Amino acid sequence: MDIKTLRRKYRAVAPGLTERSRRLWAASEAAALGHGGIALVERATGISRPTISRGLREVELGAHETLPPERTRRAGGGRKRAAEKDATLVVDLEALVEPTTSGDPDSPLRWTSKSVRHVADELHALGHAVSHQLVAKLLRTAGYSLQANRKTREGPQHRDRDAQFRYLNEQVQRFQRQHQPAISVDTKKKELVGNFKNPGREWQPKGQAEPVRVHDFLIPGQGKAIPYGVYDLSRDEGWVSVGIDHDTASFAVQAIRRWWRAMGRAAYPRATRLLITADAGGSNGPRVRLWKWELQQFANRTGLSITVCHFPPGTSKWNKIEHRLFSHIAMNWRGKPLVSLAVIVSLIGATTTTAGLRVRSELDRSRYPMGVSPTEDQMARLMLRPHAFHGEWNYTIRPHRRQRT
Repeated sequence: MDIKTLRRKYRAVAPGLTERSRRLWAASEAAALGHGGIALVERATGISRPTISRGLREVELGAHETLPPERTRRAGGGRKRAAEKDATLVVDLEALVEPTTSGDPDSPLRWTSKSVRHVADELHALGHAVSHQLVAKLLRTAGYSLQANRKTREGPQHRDRDAQFRYLNEQVQRFQRQHQPAISVDTKKKELVGNFKNPGREWQPKGQAEPVRVHDFLIPGQGKAIPYGVYDLSRDEGWVSVGIDHDTASFAVQAIRRWWRAMGRAAYPRATRLLITADAGGSNGPRVRLWKWELQQFANRTGLSITVCHFPPGTSKWNKIEHRLFSHIAMNWRGKPLVSLAVIVSLIGATTTTAGLRVRSELDRSRYPMGVSPTEDQMARLMLRPHAFHGEWNYTIRPHRRQRT
C-alpha cells in the first residue's frame, strides 16, 4: 500500500475515531504492512511513532487488559505538544531556516548546513528544549522538505536573446536547404586520465565493483583529456578531437579542420560555404581574436566561406551539440574509469544511438600554447564581414583565395 492510499483511508475514518480507537487503527494498519509499517503510517497520518508502538502493544496484549473499554481520554487530554508548551518555538525555528535569511550575515546558520542537528543546537542556544527528531517533525509539519539545488537561473537575459535564436535557426535552415554543411561546436568537460570514479553505474558481478582512486588528483605523466566536438546538424554525425594540452582557439579550429578532412569534405563534395554555431565563450567565443584569425586560415586552405553564429551569452545549454552528442558520450562511458587516452578515444568512438548517431574520435597530441594573439596587422587582413543583425555574434569570413586542400 502506498502512502497516498493510506492517507485517504485515514481521512475517511478519522472523524469517527476516538483517541483510543485512532491509536488502535494505526497500530493494526502498521502491523498489516509489516516491516516499515510504523514509519509509513506515521508519515501518512501524523500519528507519532510512540503512539503507534503503544497501540501495537495493546493489540498484542488485548486492549481490554491495558485500558478499560468504557474509558476514553477526553478531547485535549494527554501530553501537550512542544509547540503548545513553548509559544515561540515555531517562530524561532522558521526564522532560522527561512530561505531569505541566507543573505543575512548575522544569521547563525549563514555559514553552516541546515541539518536538523545544527538547527536544534541553535534552538537550544535560544532557550528551547528540543531534539533533532522534534525539529525534523516540526519542519515537515510546516511544509519544509529536503531540497537539492536546481539549475534555473541563467543570469540577466539579453534583450535580443530570442531574436538571436530565431536568426541562428533561420541560418541553419537556409544552409540545409542549399545542401551546405552546418555544424555545432563546443568543448566538452575536461576529464582526468586515470583510475578515477566516473559517475553512473554499470552491470558487474555482484560484489565485484571496480575499485578506483579515493581522491581525484592529477596523475603526473597521464594528465587530462580535452574533448572538442563537432556535430553535423544535418547528418547526425559527430567528430571529437581529444587534446592533451590547452583548450585554445587554435585547438578548436584544428578540430574543425580534422572533421572537414575526415568527414565533412566527403559528405559535402560541392560545398562552398560552412556554417558554425558556437557558444559565446571559451576558445570559440566571438571576442577571441585568435579564433577569427584561425578561421581565416581554415577558409584560405579550403576555399570555404565560413559563417559563424554565436548563441547569446548565458545560453550555452541550448547548443545542439550538448544534447545531441555530448550527453550520449557521457551515457556511453558512465561508470567506466577513463584509465587512458586510448580508452577515452575508444569510448567516444563507440557512442551510438537508436536514432543513428555515428561518432569518430582521434587523439590530438599537438601542443597549443596559451597567450597567443594575432597582431593588429594580421587582424586587419581578415576578410570578415559582420552581418547586419548583431554583427558581433554573426559574421562571415571569406577566403583570400579559392584554393582547396
